[in-house]
Amino acid sequence: MKEKLEEITKKFAEIEQKLGDSNIIANQEEYRNLSKEHSYLSPIMEKSKEYFKLLDDIKGLEELKNSDDKEMREMAFAEYDESVTKQQNMENEIRLMLIPPDPHEDRDIIVEIRAGTGGEEAALFAGDLFRAYSRFIERNGWKQEIIDSNPTGLGGYKEVVFSVSGNKVWKYFKFERGTHRVQRVPETEASGRVHTSAITVAVLPEAEEVDIEIKPEDLRIDTYRSSGAGGQHVNKTDSAIRITYLPTGLVVSCQDERSQIKNKAKAMKVLRAKLYEEKMLEQEKKISGDRKQQVGSGDRSEKIRTYNFPQNRITDHRIGFSVYNITEVMDGDLTELIEKLISCENEEKLKQASF
Repeated sequence: MKEKLEEITKKFAEIEQKLGDSNIIANQEEYRNLSKEHSYLSPIMEKSKEYFKLLDDIKGLEELKNSDDKEMREMAFAEYDESVTKQQNMENEIRLMLIPPDPHEDRDIIVEIRAGTGGEEAALFAGDLFRAYSRFIERNGWKQEIIDSNPTGLGGYKEVVFSVSGNKVWKYFKFERGTHRVQRVPETEASGRVHTSAITVAVLPEAEEVDIEIKPEDLRIDTYRSSGAGGQHVNKTDSAIRITYLPTGLVVSCQDERSQIKNKAKAMKVLRAKLYEEKMLEQEKKISGDRKQQVGSGDRSEKIRTYNFPQNRITDHRIGFSVYNITEVMDGDLTELIEKLISCENEEKLKQASF
């Protein structure tokens, strides 16, 4: 640990020197990357100062344990064990701090919820989970904006796409990627029989224009009349936008805004995020074993969680963890589940770390 922190101290000094270089300041991308690394290392540097001071204190106590003065020896023996325990705790804390930050941690996100197997019941659960996420977003003071939706007559959704912006939204939403299975008696079921349905959730970090280059000639943009909520306006103007990315056939759409321009901007945001996701997956596949080290791969086909309403139980299959507060979770109290996933991911990263 001592050698690792000495190495980081040297690196931190080099970064501070570079940040004062006029040539680097002129290069916005390099300056931004260095600034991010500086922000990541700053709290580690503060903690390392405490750690090195503690090591000096322990060294002093070791010397006092051999003192001729009886009182000094007793004091040294009494404080030594306490200081060593403090050292161990501090090293564990520093190890967690040394885990490299997720490269997408500061990005806003786009979430897609789609009804899968189960017909109308799956659409109803898609609506229930959308409302749970909306309340979770509200509890954390984040901002939510609907991009596109396809509601059903009974209050569910065949699909709903929305953006979330705020501090560390990716950190808390990234674990929602995958298939969510629900077991309950549908409102439409007269016999009281438990049905099993499923929906899929995709969580995409928003991409900047510098992340993904999209050529105008690679796009086909169509307009059509919006449907659903929105009053008489939706049936009178071709404000909805559908964009097809010709190289791959990827299609995105947006009809939530009354303005065609705003719908196009939102659709482009989704398109960039989807293309960025594809780029990320390609990079991850090149890194052997990287996906296996994480809590879930983010694959939409991976069954990540089961919501068993008759037993009041939600089980996350990735970590074998269950909670028995399904009503509270569906009301937006996702904190316990997600914090447990974050903790398990950190444990996995620590096992793979070289410090």
